[in-house]
This record gives sequence, structure tokens and C-alpha cells, in this order.
Amino acid sequence: MDNIQETGPKCCRGFRCGKRAIVGVFLAALFIALTVWVGLLARNTAKEYKFIGIPVERNTITVAGEGRVTTMPDIAKIEIGTVIEKPTVSAAQKENTSIMNALNDKMSALGVVKADVQTSNYTIQPMYDWNNGKQTLRGYQVAQNLRVKIRDLDKVGDILGAAGELGVNQVGGIDFTVDQPDTIQQEARIKALENAKAKAEALTQVMGVKLVRVVSFGENVQEPVYNTAYDLKAMNAVGGGAPAPSIQPGSAEYVVDENVTYEIE
Repeated sequence: MDNIQETGPKCCRGFRCGKRAIVGVFLAALFIALTVWVGLLARNTAKEYKFIGIPVERNTITVAGEGRVTTMPDIAKIEIGTVIEKPTVSAAQKENTSIMNALNDKMSALGVVKADVQTSNYTIQPMYDWNNGKQTLRGYQVAQNLRVKIRDLDKVGDILGAAGELGVNQVGGIDFTVDQPDTIQQEARIKALENAKAKAEALTQVMGVKLVRVVSFGENVQEPVYNTAYDLKAMNAVGGGAPAPSIQPGSAEYVVDENVTYEIE
């Protein structure tokens, strides 16, 4: 009986010890797994931090290219009109209307279409004299201006001459330009990019590298100014029956500058 009583407790103690050993192994394995997982997570986070939000460093060169295209204008824009003063509004309007209608008919005969004629100003205002500190109504002034686009440049002088013969007494500046500048700007742009690429290729040959791709570029377009020549005396005489002034539209250059950055390797 004594032997039986001693055997029981020893078996229980052995079972409990074995259970603790299994739990210990399990916890150790779990700890190792967690450690590995945390390490991988930290490594991936470090990689993300390294690349996200940090610019990728590239070896680059930046070159400037210029493209020029010389062109003749194909349209002229002028401001033309009258200022009429009469004792009454109706009298001023009547004379203004007569002159402007005759001008429109003449421009139409010279090939200017209605779509290219726009009224830019029409005003009526009283005119006063001051005598001995007293204001006296002198009459009324009617002013009208037209903005005209002339597509046949050979007709510019004829239109200005006719305006003078008809009694037009207001002529603004003449603006020569091209009707569709985008086409010419694109031609200059292509020349500028080709010029930039040629410079970049020449540099790479000297440095022993090669072009990979365009990283960025910036553009500047210089608006052309036409050097217009005309007979100033004849222009000032508009309204006095002077002969048609001599108008020379001249030429101008469209200039496009490109700054191009290339990646190299």
C-alpha cells in the first residue's frame, strides 16, 4: 500500500512537467516567429521610407535651343472713323452716317467683307463754350470708330486714301500681323527642340555618355514686332484729300526658346 501511494504523486509531477515543457517550446517558437515578423515589417517599412517621397536621383544635362521663323504679315488691322460736330444731334448723326456708309461701301468694293468690320466706338456728347465764366451750349459731337481687318495688304493704302477723300478724320495705328500665328509658332518650336537635341547629343559625345529621355522642358515665345514703314505726311493728311499713303508691312521673326533637361547614363 505504501508503494502505491508513493507512485501516484510522481506520475502527476511528471505529467505537469511535460506539459510545461510543451508550452515553453510553443512560446519560444511563437516568440521567434514574432521576432522574424517584426524584423521583416521593419525592413519593408525602411524600404518604403527610403523610396516614397524622396526624389530619384538622376544624372542630367540641361541645354537651351532656339528656333526662329521669319514671316511676312498676311493681315492689317486699323482703327478708322469720324468726329463730327454740329449744332444739333440729328445734323451731326446725319453727316457721320453719310461718311461712314460711303466708307463701308468703298471698303466692300475693295474686298473687305462685313465680318471684318466692327464698330468699336459710337458716342454722342454735348459741347460747351465758356464765356465770362458762363457755360454755353455750342452743339453736339458724334464720334464713331470702326475696327477693320484688311486681308489684302495691297489694298491698305487704297482704303486709307479713300477714307481721306470721303471725309474720315480719325485713323489709328496700323497693326500688321498673321491671321494664324499658331502654325508659325509650332514651326519655330520644332526648330528650337531640334536645336536643343543637337546640342545635347554633341555634349554626350564629348562626355562619353548617352541620352536616355527628356526629364523636363520650359518654353518662352517672343511675340514678333513688324517694322512697318509708311508715308507719315500722307497719313497725317487723311481727311484732306491726300493721295493714298505708301504702306510697307515689313517682316518679323517668331522666336521660341526651349530649355530641355535630359537624363543621361
